[in-house]
Amino acid sequence: MRMPTTELAERSVMAGDGATMVDVSGLNVGFKNAKGLVRAVNGVDLQLKRGEVLALLGESGSGKSVTLRALIRLNPEHKSIVSGRIVVAGTDVTTLAPEAMQDFRGGVASMIFQDPGLALDPVYRVGDQIAETVMRHKKVSRQEARKRALELFERVRIPSPERRLDAYPHELSGGMRQRAMIALSLSCDPQVLLADEPTTALDATVQIQILLLLRELQRDLGLTVIFVTHDIGVAVEVADRIAVMYAGRIVETGPVAEVIRGARHPYTLGLLATRAHGGRLQGRRLRTIPGNPPDLASLPPGCPFAPRCSSVEARCREIEPPLVELGPAHRMRCVLGT
Repeated sequence: MRMPTTELAERSVMAGDGATMVDVSGLNVGFKNAKGLVRAVNGVDLQLKRGEVLALLGESGSGKSVTLRALIRLNPEHKSIVSGRIVVAGTDVTTLAPEAMQDFRGGVASMIFQDPGLALDPVYRVGDQIAETVMRHKKVSRQEARKRALELFERVRIPSPERRLDAYPHELSGGMRQRAMIALSLSCDPQVLLADEPTTALDATVQIQILLLLRELQRDLGLTVIFVTHDIGVAVEVADRIAVMYAGRIVETGPVAEVIRGARHPYTLGLLATRAHGGRLQGRRLRTIPGNPPDLASLPPGCPFAPRCSSVEARCREIEPPLVELGPAHRMRCVLGT
């Protein structure tokens, strides 16, 4: 997916007005297993203004989904070790009691999961699942909650919404299940929406439809959105800013236009180089980033990308990469900028 240059620039200027809705600093998430501590997220800082859309971009295993789940404490608490500051819509998430956390999820921050077939309960009708959520958070009657579910089905453009309310998840197509998942996530008027690769399992045509729907809903409702993806084209389509993650760290971040046109970190450049652009690669091999992501239970010293980096220097293997300012809102963690 490609976006006109003028629109990229306009979105970079327009984004970011209003109050801070997500304020994360020094976030670390580790999981205990037989090998020790798997450090899935390492010192992540994120700040989003009201109505801003951030894409978390990176390979599988880079820590994107774990970061997203940490914002609403969905990582298994008995297995995970979390530290750092997590403030969402003015609430310190780390201090909430379990019951208050249940009110927070859905009512303040909501999540669209990657596979709606697993997120939706297979033994309950889709409309009943949405109505139950509305009743729990809004304290309304079942009739009012069902009316709200119907309104949401119409808003996310599910065909024959009255009939689909009484369908079970397996009776809906993949695209309609994802629309139902979006309706469920919006049912209690959240301020922050977390989307964990919501279009990955969909075919290209349906993917575009869902992305356009999410952009429209975000603008109409003024939502603050964090969108996890490994697809640069999707990030360009939906986001105002991009944060590139590798080995649990944000290695480059900035407005979409600046990161796409002026990427500086070797990992970001590698991701951009792996994209196929129309027919320009016909007859040639698609470029790849050599090697494999590091073992998060045994991260190497220095920069974790050093073993795969084509621009590696001796100091890369010895020191933690510093945060380098590339522009007013464009930063990267790499010794090459010093």
